[in-house]
Amino acid sequence: MTRSDLVALLAERFGQLTHRDTEFAVKTILDAMSDALARGHRIEIRGFGSFSINRRPPRVGRNPRSGEQVIIPEKLVPHFKPGKALRESVDAQIPVVDDPLPEADRTTDPKSGL
Repeated sequence: MTRSDLVALLAERFGQLTHRDTEFAVKTILDAMSDALARGHRIEIRGFGSFSINRRPPRVGRNPRSGEQVIIPEKLVPHFKPGKALRESVDAQIPVVDDPLPEADRTTDPKSGL
């Protein structure tokens, strides 16, 4: 789902809001979350999950073309940890497939190509 898909879904679900108002609300929420993470805060949304910042320490890498060593600086990266309710909801939606081959592949003979 993209941001525009989310805006369209919310505008459809809440008829009293215009598409423009819905777009502004989604942008405001995402901007507030981005700003909070940029300031180093943790965001927790009960039933959904939490966002935090992870530190990636500096390390030595290699330039793939020349093979020379390159120092990669420390990075702070956003991290999402899904909540229990979200994990269970997603797990309940995924169909269990016992056979890894699709139906079309089971009817063909790999040796003859038929």
